[in-house]
Amino acid sequence: MKKLTLAAIVLTKNEERDLPACLEGLEGLATEVYVVDSGSTDRTVAVAEEHGARVFSHSFINYATQFNWAVDNVPSAAEWVLRIDADERIGDRLREALVSALREAPGDVTGFEFARRVRFLGRELRYGDTYPVWLLRVWRRGEGRCEDTWMDEHIVLRQGKVRRVQGDLIHDIPKDLTEWTAKHNWYASRECQDITSHEAAAALEGQAGTKRWLKQNVYLRFPLFYRAMFYWFYRYFLKLGFLDGRQGLVYHFLQGFWYRFLVDAKLYEAGAGSRGSVGDRAGSPERVAGR
Repeated sequence: MKKLTLAAIVLTKNEERDLPACLEGLEGLATEVYVVDSGSTDRTVAVAEEHGARVFSHSFINYATQFNWAVDNVPSAAEWVLRIDADERIGDRLREALVSALREAPGDVTGFEFARRVRFLGRELRYGDTYPVWLLRVWRRGEGRCEDTWMDEHIVLRQGKVRRVQGDLIHDIPKDLTEWTAKHNWYASRECQDITSHEAAAALEGQAGTKRWLKQNVYLRFPLFYRAMFYWFYRYFLKLGFLDGRQGLVYHFLQGFWYRFLVDAKLYEAGAGSRGSVGDRAGSPERVAGR
């Protein structure tokens, strides 16, 4: 049987609470684990080392820059690379399916994508357009890089085919709402930088491509503020988000309405209320799959 070699890369800053479960979920899958830390003041580095990960330190600019630095600098000879966040866990079914898929992958397959499921306040969400979100997170070393955006970054493949693997990547959100909303305030500022940028956005394929096209060519053409209301209505009622119970009510309102409204408010504050040429950003020809 073909030997599987896979290097997992995790970016961290103050992730001592989430990191242990992430690293434990990589057992039996990753043959190498690298943690790239950007100045943690808690026990993140110690936790990583206790779980056998190699730790590197590097100053953070944005996720894409940090991840590409990791790809270029970790001393890995593994055939495959896995991108995973500290608050994500590889489910048992996904681990088994991914091991088999990587061992049996033909030479023309350079990437694998799998579905992310959100677990919020202890409940796995099923509705409101939250599942399945297909993300390309594994690729042959040397074939993938992170596109240079401030938010919603995706992996760009140089060549080859992408296959899907069954099983869930669990995005666990145990953070308290104070921390979670503070982080989304930071996300909103960075998303404004992408929206007002005149740089070309990469052309995506599959589900990620459809979502980006709809955002650039439909959502962002609606008036400020009103579009956040429409989007929340679409997710909560038309996509049945209300079936996710009280956890769904909180999640879909905060992530589907409050966050999008905050982005618009920051655009308005900065005098960038007009979408201008954002809708005209041309796609580049690279093959890209979802985050």
